[in-house]
Amino acid sequence: MIPVAMMSRPVAGVRNKTVIITLPGSPKGAKENLQAVLKTLPHACVQAAGADSRILHQGGVKKLEAEAGIGSQDAAAPKVQKDHSHSHSHTHDHGHSHGHSHGHDHKHGHSHGHGHGSLVRHTKPGDNPLSNDPSLGPSRRYRESPYPMLEVDDALRLIQDFTPEAEIVTSLVDVNIVNSVLAEDVTARENVPAFRASIVDGYAVVVPKDGNMKGVFPVTSVSHAAPGEAKTLKEGEIARITTGAPLPPGATSVIMVEDTILKSKTSDDKEEKEVEILAEGVKPGENIREIGSDVKEGDLILKKGEQISGVGGEIGLLASVGVAEAKTYKRPVVGILSTGDEIIEPDRPGGLRLGEVRDTNRITLMSAARQWGFDVVDLGIARDKPGSLEENLREGLRRFDLLITTGGVSMGELDLLKPTIERSLGGTIHFGRVAMKPGKPTTFATVPVKNNAGERVTKTIFSLPGNPASALVTFHLFVIPALHKLSGIVPTGLPKVPVTLSHDFTLDKQRAEYHRAVVTVGKDGLLSASSTGGQRSSKVGSLRSANALLALPKGTELKKGTKVGALLMGEIRVEL
Repeated sequence: MIPVAMMSRPVAGVRNKTVIITLPGSPKGAKENLQAVLKTLPHACVQAAGADSRILHQGGVKKLEAEAGIGSQDAAAPKVQKDHSHSHSHTHDHGHSHGHSHGHDHKHGHSHGHGHGSLVRHTKPGDNPLSNDPSLGPSRRYRESPYPMLEVDDALRLIQDFTPEAEIVTSLVDVNIVNSVLAEDVTARENVPAFRASIVDGYAVVVPKDGNMKGVFPVTSVSHAAPGEAKTLKEGEIARITTGAPLPPGATSVIMVEDTILKSKTSDDKEEKEVEILAEGVKPGENIREIGSDVKEGDLILKKGEQISGVGGEIGLLASVGVAEAKTYKRPVVGILSTGDEIIEPDRPGGLRLGEVRDTNRITLMSAARQWGFDVVDLGIARDKPGSLEENLREGLRRFDLLITTGGVSMGELDLLKPTIERSLGGTIHFGRVAMKPGKPTTFATVPVKNNAGERVTKTIFSLPGNPASALVTFHLFVIPALHKLSGIVPTGLPKVPVTLSHDFTLDKQRAEYHRAVVTVGKDGLLSASSTGGQRSSKVGSLRSANALLALPKGTELKKGTKVGALLMGEIRVEL
């Protein structure tokens, strides 16, 4: 048999002549463990039932293996020599390059060259996982990442391909619908206004055929902006009316109060008795909003794909025409988890012990997610222990639509995110490295899980680097497009604008860089960009004031005045 390793701790035994074995909780782990023992179970059951073990074992191990359909180790294992390495070169119609090594004494390096037909996933449940097997110890870990290095555009394409589609729900039209995207066209349920209404404070009148309204008229009624019955108005009478109030039946125009004079009062001096109108040439329909003049019943008022902004215009329009609920795309709920034994809460009192680091990533990413209008939940800190990390991830995946972790994605012996996703959760890692600065070890994966309703669904995990600048940059570059797709927002990703560099920029010779910068609109209306300073991935200070990421190519230098693309993370500053 070929030796294998597992992150689970299986237990087996016999009770009352019954063989009992335990399997891991994940579907992938259960399948792998069961397959490992399945062919030996008949022999185990016969022996547990009380058969004579001496007779069963006559012929030795090879006879037992043959009866179970298991080849011997010599026959099944590949013929390899210690310290032997070999490589293979293949050409395919799909594009990635990767190398990986195994936990025994030989190595495989694969190089695939191909065009960009469609990107394919690089690991999937049932395939041999590319990640380290933590149970083998640090001496057997990879010295080079087994994950292919993808360009940013290829990584974004995979995110678009494998992020689940937006879910349609019915939402009440209240403040909680803000930031939601409509999943249907919405039409007006009723006319606006629903009655003939005055647009000024003044007097409703019946205009005679000659249009001459000059003269003194008795005030026979009052129409306020409140529901109720209204007396029919006759020619020669006027009714005091307020803005927005319904016109009395028979009224044809409204005279502004500024075009009148009070001529007499009632005996108690509280009400107007007679008013003189000064206006000439009054026409029917003046200062009146006719029924449906703003919105007619049945009019298309909002289209599928439009977002309900926090400015208030869309939700006000929906409310005005009697729309009480609408089909929208469910807004994803995000869970954010930090990982690492060295991470402590940012508000823990006292000084730091050697090696401790205050957790800046959770609070930073939670703030960023909320700024973009997403609901977010703090999942705390997971320690660098496989069981603890798996438990935290399972709970997060069960409760939330998208999970963000920071730390644990590099090449250290305690970097457990990728092994846990692949080996324990049965997830698919779509990419594990990106050719960019900062954020090279960014990881995107999907995991099959059961939701709270017991339904099998796919959830998304982004495992971001632990350095604060890397985490924030990769959140905006990769997580935001996924959240947009889950929310039904089109197009996905940060808005991109052309800017002019305010000074020279030194480039990275090996990788494209997403440079933290401040974009300002000048008095001339043009956009310019300046660096926030040193761009080391661990430098928290480079995040201060940053409202954009400059997409800089690999190379040597860009001179002041060069135009580049800027991905906007926040509001553009205005030069005073």
